[in-house]
Order: sequence, then structure tokens, then C-alpha cells
Amino acid sequence: MIPGSTKIRWFLERSRLTVSIFCLIYFCCSAPLSRSAFADDALPVSLYEEMQQTAESDLLCTESTCAENTGSCVCCDGPDFWTQTTMTQNLFPRRACLAEQGITFDADLIQYYMGVASGGREQEFRYSGHGDYVMNIDSGKLGGPQGLFVKLRAEHRFGETINEATGAIIPATLAPDLPVSYSDELYLTNVLFTQMFSESFGVFAGKLDTLDGDMNAFAHGRGKTQFSNTAFIATPIGLRTIVYSTLGTGFLILREGEPIFTFTVLNATDTSRTSGFDELFAHGAAIVPELRLPTNLFGKPGHFLFGASYSTRSFASLEQDPLFVLPTVPIDRESESWSFYWNFDQYLVVDPDNPQRGWGLFGRAGIADKQTNPIEWFLSLGIGGSSPIASREADTFGIGWYYSATSDRLTPFINKVLGGVGDGYGVELFYNVEVTKWFHLTTDMQVIRPARQTVDTALLVGLRAVIDL
Repeated sequence: MIPGSTKIRWFLERSRLTVSIFCLIYFCCSAPLSRSAFADDALPVSLYEEMQQTAESDLLCTESTCAENTGSCVCCDGPDFWTQTTMTQNLFPRRACLAEQGITFDADLIQYYMGVASGGREQEFRYSGHGDYVMNIDSGKLGGPQGLFVKLRAEHRFGETINEATGAIIPATLAPDLPVSYSDELYLTNVLFTQMFSESFGVFAGKLDTLDGDMNAFAHGRGKTQFSNTAFIATPIGLRTIVYSTLGTGFLILREGEPIFTFTVLNATDTSRTSGFDELFAHGAAIVPELRLPTNLFGKPGHFLFGASYSTRSFASLEQDPLFVLPTVPIDRESESWSFYWNFDQYLVVDPDNPQRGWGLFGRAGIADKQTNPIEWFLSLGIGGSSPIASREADTFGIGWYYSATSDRLTPFINKVLGGVGDGYGVELFYNVEVTKWFHLTTDMQVIRPARQTVDTALLVGLRAVIDL
């Protein structure tokens, strides 16, 4: 048990009260946190990002007309409605000051209007969305222990996603299904404590979400800023063994403020809706190591990531007698499951005047235990990054292709019920337009060949709107 776990448990078991207080603080203060580009969001914001957020907050005050008032900064002037970085930035002039004191917020609202134009299971358009509210606390800036960081995340979904209409196993839009696909309530999915002992080593523990592992410069972004399809957000090969939100602990090693190695031990069951203490390790544990190494091929930045997962949870065996549907015949089970995955991102073009702008290649590959995982192996490739249109410097684009191989051990009964199951594959194209710095509109098109052989190839088109609150 980690130090202070009694307090953490008390906090989490009252998650509904915590969520209410959290949202009240946000709407009263709305201190912004610059939109995350997490190196590994199963972990807290990296030291590099914390310094970057502080620098942006400082810039907000120095560029404004400020006065010193009893030792605190009062910003009297700021960017106008169209140039500010968040929609409510000018409504709360003390937001930058709160950020300087170690309390930062990030909130956004994602809305989808997507439809199956042809093929799939149903031809219709649907509206759905997701709200995400993140607070980060730097204890050192508040006068507490140095190197201690706390991350809170509350999120909810709404509307009806298009995923079922496509007939595909891998969701075409991930965010509208989080954190719980069948509920639109607000859930606390992160209460994470991280203690840094140096600039290169730290430990973490608490409730965390794992979506932002498998980091990639061009194919990541939680479905907000880049691709919408799950196949290009994180490896789907690990979804069998790595649950979305649960209790966990581990350590991280950083180089120049960026995590290069993380080792995480997780509760094997998803506890998005609860504190997780009652289920802690009741059904086993999962181990997830990740190594992400920076590269400099062709004189351009890039990364190689190597990851694995191993779970001791009991899984239903995919290869078993079809009679398992009878109540008197027990379901065959396997006592473990595993996966290995790899990804890369490599810039091909970098703006000499702005190193943050550029575009390049990305790819993913992975294999999994075919006895327990419906996806035996997975592959994706693509290109993405900043817009090549000179007049649209803040726009981004992406084109990706994926192939998902279904396990050949899938029971004949399931195969028959689904009308035959083969391999699935698809293509996604998106272009993300910065309408204002706080409002981004993305056009998205996907062509998906579902693994279910009785479902025709689906053409999916639609829009995604993201508002940084």
C-alpha cells in the first residue's frame, strides 16, 4: 500500500462529491492549462510541459497591462475574443495568477456529427460528444512538498455514437464512448499523485487513465486533435489487457523533461465508475512497461516506442467448444493474456523558423495472445502533421491506413453468430482547421472494411468540433 493510501481512498470513495467540487472550482476560476500534448498521459504532465505551461502563463501577464496589488498579479488587459487561447480567457483575469501559484486547468468540449453514407450496418448520421476537465496541482508552487504533482480528470460523454452503425470492431470515434460507453454521467477517471525525486526520476500512484500511452507525434491526441478512429489513437492490440481507468502505481525515467521509460502496475479491471479499492487486484494485475527513445534520422526528430502488456486476469478462451452457450457447460478460460506493440514517428519536414511545425511518417505494429485476444496482430501506417498550406500554419492533417487481423482461434459459434468473421481494415483522412485559437473544426472521412463478412464496406463522413473552454 502506498503512503497516504487511506486519504486517497477516502477521497476517491467520495468521487461524486469531488467531481462536483472540481467542476465548481473550474467554472468559478477557469484557470487555463494549455491543451495537453502528453508524452504519456497514463502519467502526469511531464516536467517539460509544466515549465511550458508556466511560461505561457507568465507571457499572458507580461503582455497585458498588469499591476502589483498586495503581492499578486492583476491582469487588466488581455487578448481579444478571437485571439485568446481559450473561450473564457478574458472572463477571469486572475487565471494566469492561479497558474503561477501552481493550479492549472484544462477543459474542452468535443462534438461529433458523423454518418455512414453507404455500406455498414445502418446509413444514418448521429450526434455525440465528450467533455474533458483536467486540473493539475504543483505542490511546490503552493508551498508544499517540492516535486509533488497531483492530477485530477473528470469526463463524461453524451449523444449517440456512430460506431455501432459502421459494423466495425474497432470504434471509428473513440472519445464519445469514454469513460463509460453506456452512461452519460460525469466520472472521475484520474486522481494521480506523482513525486519527482530528481529531474530524471519519479514515482506515481493513484487512479489513472491509460489512453495516452503508446504516444505518437502524428497519431495520438485522445481523438481531439488528430485522428478520430481508435486504430490511430493508441494500439488496439492492448485493449484486451490494459483497461481504461483504474488504480495503479509505477515509476518513470525522463530525459530532458520527456519520459523515455515508464513501468506501470495496474489493477486488471476497469473502475471508471468507482474508486476501485473494493476491486483492487481482486481479478489480477496488469504490468505495462514502455520505452520511447528519441531519434534523429536524416537530421530530423523522431521516436521509436516499444511496449508490452501482461495481465493475470482470467479471460474467456476464444478456442472452445460451441456448447459453452449451455448453462450446464462452464466457459473455458485462460489465466493470462499478453501483447507486444511498437510505434514510430519521424519528421520529414521541419519549419526552420518554428521547430514545432512540420510533418512526417508514423506507423504501429503489434501482436497479442490469440487464445484470448480477438485481434491477433495489427498494423498501421500514415502521414500527418502541420498543414503544408503556407497561409494555414496552425492547421493539421493526417492520412492513415490500418489492418487488423482477427484471431484464427475465434470459436466457430461466435463466427456463426456474427455471420462470419475475417480481417478488418480501413483508411482515415482528416483536415483540422483552426477557426480561432480556442475553436478547431475537423473534416473527417473514413472508409472501413469491417471484420464481419456480412457487413458491407462503410463510407463514414462528418465533422468534429473542439472548443477549448
